[in-house]
Amino acid sequence: MSDKDRNIDALPAATTRRAFAKKGAAALTALGYQRVLGANDRVRLGFIGVGNRGDNLLRATQEFADQQIAAVCDIREDHLDHAVQAARTQPARFIDYRKLLEKPDIDAVVVATPDHWHALQMIDACQAGKDVYLEKPLSRTIVEGRRMVEVAEETKRVVQVGIHRRSSPYCREAAKIVREGGIGHVTVVRCGRIANEWPLGIGSPADTGPPQGVDWDLYLGPAPASDYNPNRGRYKFRWFYDYSGGQLTDNGVHFLDLIHWGLGKDRPLSVTAIGGKYALEDNREIPDTMEVLWEYPRGTLVTFSHFDCNAAPIIAKDRGFLAEFRGTKGTMYVYFDGYEIVPERNASLPAAANNPVDRTLGPTYRESFRPAMEAKAAKGSADPRFHIRNFLDCVKSRAECNCDVETAHRSTTTAIIGNIAHRTRTHLRWDAAAERFTNSDAANRLLHYEYRAPWKLG
Repeated sequence: MSDKDRNIDALPAATTRRAFAKKGAAALTALGYQRVLGANDRVRLGFIGVGNRGDNLLRATQEFADQQIAAVCDIREDHLDHAVQAARTQPARFIDYRKLLEKPDIDAVVVATPDHWHALQMIDACQAGKDVYLEKPLSRTIVEGRRMVEVAEETKRVVQVGIHRRSSPYCREAAKIVREGGIGHVTVVRCGRIANEWPLGIGSPADTGPPQGVDWDLYLGPAPASDYNPNRGRYKFRWFYDYSGGQLTDNGVHFLDLIHWGLGKDRPLSVTAIGGKYALEDNREIPDTMEVLWEYPRGTLVTFSHFDCNAAPIIAKDRGFLAEFRGTKGTMYVYFDGYEIVPERNASLPAAANNPVDRTLGPTYRESFRPAMEAKAAKGSADPRFHIRNFLDCVKSRAECNCDVETAHRSTTTAIIGNIAHRTRTHLRWDAAAERFTNSDAANRLLHYEYRAPWKLG
């Protein structure tokens, strides 16, 4: 059993967030993970970006006694006020993350800023001698992602990327079943994100001056210069290409990573995408409707569906789902709280021809159908606290985290090339070893962008 197996399997498989909240602390204590330590044994953390996701991570991290929230950083003063109050430790506060990284008593940082900041902040943190918990997606561009992998290796820092289902016991079990052939050869995998935001979506507010207490120039950082717009900040930055890749890179990396885990394949051969802004009346750049299709080695297609104008379930089963693996022996549905396998009924005779003479063989052919495997189902939790716990453990042990940088880079790359296929309206062939397209110079020009001065990729 590997270190990763031990770290995952040691945690309780709580079935829901509520169950985790009730049982998690007691279970972790019983397992010896949540010990009351002296101050010198605690991992001293700095949080960079404490709005929305950063606030969620800060609160989740507080449950572990072997950490201390020592510093918080954000460009918004109101976010800092909230974080200091929530931390209950009187952390130092910063607007410029580089000042936080200068503190010698910070062991590790949690980065939960917009996507266009991930590369610079992770690289700077590693080079400053800090371990890093970095929210997904790993990077905004593929060139950034590869450099992040290199820096993590060069500096020997512990880096956990927030694709947190890598620390979920039931997701690990589901992926193992698929990868070991439990449902046969998987020819198609489906995933997606749906919502009903019609007709107004995120709205179309006018450009204005930035609110008091917001350093807009620092927010933009390496991104192109832009007037302040309420939709370009906080959560809604995800709908603008300067800062993100939309739902494909935001939620899609979770799904694609699970698919890679199950298939045992993380390097698609080609990708195509179609879609656009078909329904919503807002100022987003990202499509509100899109279908992406990747081809993988040894005959597997993966699709991602995204639409923001109809929230009916993508599949017949009315449950939130991560992925649908369709194998020759059965189909696995992986949900947000478990998985189930629906067996196929395979025939032991060739398919009967559909003509008046051969049709008489039909009953014999139908009688040859037998279940190819047994049905199976499991419940579980993918609470991010499993992932945070793994990070804290690895900071102490120096072991590799459950979602290392290379793993996250491959999953993020898959999402990014889907967006590039859509933006170029091209069926792209991907050389995963060279990390370049073999049939489009225009697509290769979108592998990175020129940073705004004075920012440079370290």
